[in-house]
Amino acid sequence: MIRVVLVDDQEVVRAGLRTLAENDGDISVVAEAGTGWAAVNSVRELKPDVVLMDIRMPQMDGLEATRQIVADPELAAVKVLVLTTFDEDELVFEAIRSGAAGYLLKDVSPAELRRSIRVVAAGEPLLAPSAMRAVMRSVAEGSRASVDDSLLRGLTEREREVLTLVGRGLTNDEIARELYVSPATARTYVSRLLTKLEARDRARLVVLAYETGLVKPGS
Repeated sequence: MIRVVLVDDQEVVRAGLRTLAENDGDISVVAEAGTGWAAVNSVRELKPDVVLMDIRMPQMDGLEATRQIVADPELAAVKVLVLTTFDEDELVFEAIRSGAAGYLLKDVSPAELRRSIRVVAAGEPLLAPSAMRAVMRSVAEGSRASVDDSLLRGLTEREREVLTLVGRGLTNDEIARELYVSPATARTYVSRLLTKLEARDRARLVVLAYETGLVKPGS
């Protein structure tokens, strides 16, 4: 069972999302919160698998709540999936940089919402197409300072290959097929990258692949 904390400042939205998320029986909403402050407290108490996080909220917004959750070593296993009506490039990029494992817009279908929760709970990155485009535009337009490419000097050639494929959005199984290795080997390479690059999850690896120039916008 995937345990979820649902965060949104509108009660009617939370009610709808709870119904949609729990529809198939393998996802359980264990708590709801209407502010970022309440969300952080609930997550610290319950340690869910996934936090479905709104951005615009009173007291503390979703970005700051995400940062606090990610910064807590006791919550290292918790994944934050941002779900919002806003698709501005800056918000998308900041959500990922804050540690969110995924970013979806609220016009997502019910089936896609549930699939996304499962994907993030399994440790895979989840970026809506609009979010990935925003990451690429931000890097292409130089709206963020490039990461020092010295980060890449500690990587082997094969690890660079894997980071490039992660940046292109490939799953472990797809990386395994691309490189003619086993899925277990692909997972090992990704785990090494997370450790070497001090990245919380694959979503951050995607951003790093673009920021270091391994993946070019539009490639």
